Amino acid sequence: MSHESLPHFLAKVDLFAGLSKDTLSELVTRGTTLAIQPGAHATEQGSDDAGLQVVLEGSAEVSVNGVDRAPLGPGDSFGEISLVDGLPRSATVVAGPDGLTTFALSSLAFMEVVRANPDVAEALLKGLAARVRLLESQG
Repeated sequence: MSHESLPHFLAKVDLFAGLSKDTLSELVTRGTTLAIQPGAHATEQGSDDAGLQVVLEGSAEVSVNGVDRAPLGPGDSFGEISLVDGLPRSATVVAGPDGLTTFALSSLAFMEVVRANPDVAEALLKGLAARVRLLESQG
């Protein structure tokens, strides 16, 4: 995915929906694109590497305490919880058979954008609330 098309892609992701083009462009300039080989860990439960990743291409398997969760695909994200609370990762994410390409944003870069654009924090809170409601409904 080209650098120029990233803001357009991110605008369709629930977590960033409703953000201005300027804010999305700023997020893109502060982040990076990562290519993760098939079967490689994008992140591991308990690790201290805070940061948000949005799946651009490919898929990923997710497990929490060894229990499989719903897989991730384009437009899905992971790392929101560690991004906010700074605690270790709550899940292990492993790239699927075709690998995984993500847009990654460190907690430091994210907080700089939040301080300048409070609407980013609001979007993140809404995204986290939606995830909590989904988990509660799955009971």
